[in-house]
Formats: sequence, structure tokens, C-alpha cells
Amino acid sequence: MKANYHAHTVRCHHATGTEKEYVEAAIASGLKVLGFSDHTPYPFPEDHSHHIRMRMHELENYVNTVLALRDEYRKDIEIHLGLEVEYCPDYFEKLCEEIADYPIEYFLHGQHFLGNSAPGEAYCGHATDDPHKLTAYCDQVIAAAKTGCFTYLAHPDLIRFTGDAALYDEQMRRICRKAKELTLPLEINFLGIDEGRHYPNERFWKIAGEEGCDMIFGLDAHKPEHFQFERTLTKAREIVKKYELKLLEDVKLRNPV
Repeated sequence: MKANYHAHTVRCHHATGTEKEYVEAAIASGLKVLGFSDHTPYPFPEDHSHHIRMRMHELENYVNTVLALRDEYRKDIEIHLGLEVEYCPDYFEKLCEEIADYPIEYFLHGQHFLGNSAPGEAYCGHATDDPHKLTAYCDQVIAAAKTGCFTYLAHPDLIRFTGDAALYDEQMRRICRKAKELTLPLEINFLGIDEGRHYPNERFWKIAGEEGCDMIFGLDAHKPEHFQFERTLTKAREIVKKYELKLLEDVKLRNPV
């Protein structure tokens, strides 16, 4: 691997280790490019805060910390500053306004919840056979893609649909075709491999291969040990070979605002 753009920090409340440890682990792994993309804060009402992302008041420290490390390690590795962003249609424009004054270089799109991520909203990774949830997920992912704000789509196969296989194929093919149309790469997620999650979902990657989508590897690092990725890399390459996927070593960052 040359580059990883998917790495978190303790501000998301479910990652461990310091940013400096992540940088040094990335260098030790042989990576040439490291992007920090912690879960974005959102300008929600006070009663709408969420436990898996940083708060708005933490954004400035996040930015300053990553920029300082970029300068400190500039001779050793190329560091970029991004955010993993849930697409919440009622608040997305306000988020873009809030971060416009910061030097955020890119957004990754990670859709973990439907609608506006309201408290109590079910996680998309929970098993469901509800066709309406599958369709809503695909609609929301496609709506996000159409904004043009995202560099790539993280874990596009996170939705855990256990219902009709033909409907899964139909709906997920919509995502793949839109990604192909917009030259939006799709991510094979190493955290899913490392922890034995339901993704990467080979049903999805078969579709992505048939549709000729670009794809990229993403560590989704939540601790420094996730940069020891030899085993997960082997598994990811098996998926690439099996479905004849178009693997990118690097991506062009899209300015999100």
C-alpha cells in the first residue's frame, strides 16, 4: 500500500492512541501518504449529539494537531487533513459553512445511519430484511455522491441487508453505477476484515467489478495496531483478484467546500 486516507483519533470516542503514534506506525508500515479523517462534528441541536463523532468545539484542536504533525514529519510521510462525514441532508449545508474556515482537504463519505442520524436511529450495519431501509440507504448514498463534495465512499457495503437477493443486487448496483458515473472510488474496508465484520461483502464487490468501479483500500484505523495490516492486505487483494476490481493506489483529493 502507498496511501491510506481513513484514520481516526480519540475525539470520535471509540478510537485509541495518539495521532503521533498513528503517524509513526504508518511510517513503520511503509505508507507514503496518511490522511486523518476522523468522524466529523455536526452542527446539530444540543439534544441531537451523537456518541461516535467529535464535537464542534473539538474541531480546532483536531485541525491544529494534524497540521503540526504534518510539519513535524514532512520529510518522512505526506499527511493530509480530512473528515469522515455522514450525509445528513438537513444539516450538511450548515456543516460545510462551519468548516469553510478550516483547511480541511477532503471528505470521506461514511453512511452509518439514515436520515439525519437522529438519536435512536438504527445503525445501518444491523441486520435487516426491510426493503425500505435498503432503498433509503442507497438513496442517501447517491444523494451524497451527487453533492460532489466527497473524495471517496467508505465501506459502501456497510448496509447489512438479509432480505431478497435480487433487490440487494438491484439497489447496490445503483450505487455502483452512480459511483462509476461520478468517478467516485469505493473503499474495501480493512477494519471490517480485521474484526470479522459483515463487510467487505463479496456480493457487493462482485457487482462493483461488473460495473467497472474504481476502488481503493482504506484501513479505517482506530488504533496504531491497525497499521500492521499484512493479513488484511492479503485478504483484500484476494477480493480484488476474484472480482477483477480496478484498484487505485492513490486518489485525487476533492475540495469539499
